[in-house]
Amino acid sequence: MVSIQLSYFNCDGMLNTEKLQPKIKNMQYKMLVLDMDDTLLTDDHKISDLNKKAILEAQAKGVYVVLASGRPTIAMIEYAKELELDVNDSYIISFNGAIITRVKENLDFFEQKLTVEQIHDLYDYSVKMKTDIITYLDNEIISETDSEYIEVEKEITKMAHRKVANFKEYVNRPSVKCILLEEPAYLKQVEGDLKQAMPHLSVAMSKPFFLEAAQQGIDKAASLNLLAEKLGIHQSEIIAVGNAGNDLTMIEYAGLGVWVDNVTPELRDKADVIVASNNNDGVAEVVQKYILN
Repeated sequence: MVSIQLSYFNCDGMLNTEKLQPKIKNMQYKMLVLDMDDTLLTDDHKISDLNKKAILEAQAKGVYVVLASGRPTIAMIEYAKELELDVNDSYIISFNGAIITRVKENLDFFEQKLTVEQIHDLYDYSVKMKTDIITYLDNEIISETDSEYIEVEKEITKMAHRKVANFKEYVNRPSVKCILLEEPAYLKQVEGDLKQAMPHLSVAMSKPFFLEAAQQGIDKAASLNLLAEKLGIHQSEIIAVGNAGNDLTMIEYAGLGVWVDNVTPELRDKADVIVASNNNDGVAEVVQKYILN
């Protein structure tokens, strides 16, 4: 395992997403980083034929394709293999940046977890704010409650759900992240409050009903920076594609930041380019315009 290096981080330990140099629009990109849900994947959680074809062609040109998702690692591996990331010796960034895995060997070379105390504090906060909360242990979703939004996470990840009688008693060792879950309008209010209440954590929305909390300094951009340094790729040579709040740091970090058209509305002006939606082969459009052509 490695720890985060601070070459692109500010004095608070947070990644400085300001570009290190002006964008180069007509250049050879060396890495394509893709969010999964609502970006690469269609609404029925599939990779379209056109997206898959484009991604395979990009890799044939020597471009690293990296999946970067809030999903647990176990819920990404099969998609990575479908896209031949194992054959092309590439990587996945899971849990919103808390883990980086080399697909070929299914080997984690970076991992950063929340402490037990932090998880328990998040649980107490969720009780106070009347939200549900989940975390992950032993490839299972752990919660004290049932909810329609936990059902969504189960459907997305295909992971087993363990409902426990006492969350704090059961969660007695570190975990990579927690998610607070509630209806979108209310959870948006909780997001602002949580960022003030726990400024020592990284907090971001991955879906309108998923508010994710990870260790300080952990987000997709921070782990992308670490991976790029490992591979000798400059941030100006990276394209990142996403749709939601937890993608924002990598969109701002990448040399070319791209939203699919179904981006969260208030974020539309935060990227360099907007392409077709997740259901209309937006990823293939990116590959055709900026890699193959």
